[in-house]
Amino acid sequence: MLKIYIDGGSRGNPGDAAIGVVVYNDKSEEIYRFGEKIGTKTNNVAEYSALIRALEHLKKMISNTDEKILIYSDSELLVKQINGIYKVKNKKLKTLYDKAKSLLKNFKNIEIKHIVREKNTVSDWIVNRVLDNREYN
Repeated sequence: MLKIYIDGGSRGNPGDAAIGVVVYNDKSEEIYRFGEKIGTKTNNVAEYSALIRALEHLKKMISNTDEKILIYSDSELLVKQINGIYKVKNKKLKTLYDKAKSLLKNFKNIEIKHIVREKNTVSDWIVNRVLDNREYN
C-alpha cells in the first residue's frame, strides 16, 4: 500500500504557486518527495496540479496497478469534485479535472480522501519551502 499526501498553494489568488507531494510505503517510510513552482496560478489550480503530478509519478513508479493507493489532500473542493460529490463548473479546473480522471483510470485500487490541513504538514511544508526558494529535502 502507498499513501500519498499532496498540496498546492498560491500566494495571492492568483499568485506565485507551487505543489508538494510526499509518498510513503506501507511501513510509513517516506520513499519520495517532490516540490516545484508552477507559475502564477490560483490555489485550486495548484491543488489539481499536485494531484496530477502525483498520479503521473505513480504511473511511472508502480508496476502493480492493483496495489492499494490512498491519496490525501486538504482541498475539500478537489476531493469532492474528483469523487463526484461536487460538479466542476470552472473551465480551467474542468480541464485539470479531466486530466486527473484520465490518469486515475490507470489504477484499480485508488482512493482520494480529504484530511485536515494539520494532518498534511509535510506536503504543505514543501509548498512553502519551494515558494520561499528554499531546499525541501
